[in-house]
Amino acid sequence: MTLRFNYGKIFLLGFGFFSVSVIWGVYNAFVPIFLADRFNVAPAVIGFFMTLDNIAALFIQPPVGAWSDRLRTPIGRRMPFILVGAPITALAFGLIPMAMVLPLFVACTATTLLSAALWRTPVVALMPDITPSPFRSQANGIINFMGGIGAILALQTGGLLYKMSPNFPFWLGSALVILSALILFFLIREPKEHAAPAAEEAHPGMLESLRTVINEPDKSGLRILLAIFFWFLGFTAVEAFFTLYAKNHLGLHEADGATLLSVLPLFFILFAIPSGYLAGRIGRRLTISIGLMILTGMLVLLYLVPPAALLTGLIPLPVVGIPLEPDGPRMLTLAGSLLIWGGIGWAFININSLPMVVDLTGPERVGTYTGLYYLFSTFSAIVGPNVNGLAIQLTGGDYNVIMLLAPFFMLVALALMWGVQRGEARLEKRVPALG
Repeated sequence: MTLRFNYGKIFLLGFGFFSVSVIWGVYNAFVPIFLADRFNVAPAVIGFFMTLDNIAALFIQPPVGAWSDRLRTPIGRRMPFILVGAPITALAFGLIPMAMVLPLFVACTATTLLSAALWRTPVVALMPDITPSPFRSQANGIINFMGGIGAILALQTGGLLYKMSPNFPFWLGSALVILSALILFFLIREPKEHAAPAAEEAHPGMLESLRTVINEPDKSGLRILLAIFFWFLGFTAVEAFFTLYAKNHLGLHEADGATLLSVLPLFFILFAIPSGYLAGRIGRRLTISIGLMILTGMLVLLYLVPPAALLTGLIPLPVVGIPLEPDGPRMLTLAGSLLIWGGIGWAFININSLPMVVDLTGPERVGTYTGLYYLFSTFSAIVGPNVNGLAIQLTGGDYNVIMLLAPFFMLVALALMWGVQRGEARLEKRVPALG
């Protein structure tokens, strides 16, 4: 029987990832600025603070994914988590820039992190729920296309709004979270073919699934999970410190640093869908490996090229370019052109990694394996900013050192990927309900 791929449902589902990308883009761009300027927090402490979202995710997202596999409600397995978590996230996130004392600031950020961790895995698990295996890279490309639009909105529009008021980017994120939750609730219907779980052993939890992955003879699952750990170790650390890197190493205003970084998610967007189709032709492993090589080269050049050369204007770029002088035109700089390649490489990697992980298992454990994906990615995102924050402090505030450490982690991930033998698209005989 012919497999079907519902583009409309996937684009609607992408709104969930869209809102997640907006809030994390704003959070990563401006929370470090608040910590450094408003509360005078040291770089190493900022690095730890920026891992708190990942610490929360480490303990919440994997078990929530396994729980959602077992849950049966009239509105589905995943939707209850979204309807509870999203409104709390929106409220707490909107209060972050208004907190003028550190305890209140910590309370708002902690509530945001805990509530967001509650509903992120169920949102992501909806994609393989409604998508046949051969189309999951393409579907993940569409979802990440939407997420990339969210990241652009967070950095580009957020940078402009930040100059008007630090409150505005956060309030925009809160409104979009509520809107996205409503779209998912009213327009996405989860598949109904999942039977009620007959016994706990029929739906093993995260630890049992992790033990299975570790004990597999060919170690493909373990290798790709470790590769995910290492490439996120490099990428999330760069993301967390980029506005401070732009301010202290390149000499840019923090809002212009956020705008400069927005070039990366812009080209992530442009190559999100093509990278899924490329993986459908040459394979997921090869596509990811090409992306790792591109990203490694980009990071090495950002480290080696002097700041003055990185800020050389190449061509006018009205939206995501940066002004190199007061009231001057927005320009694409050499740094921006390198970040273009970074966006392409990250699309090749990120679009195809989750489909590889969920295709290690069957539909009854999609949420659990999605949780394993987040277990390794969030644990690396805890380690990465701490390692890089400490490195910055040990080098006397040299923010360029993060561009030296990240390529090493990418090369380790590349070596691991070449040992992966499974995780490519599977042929399926049945047509899952698409809602």
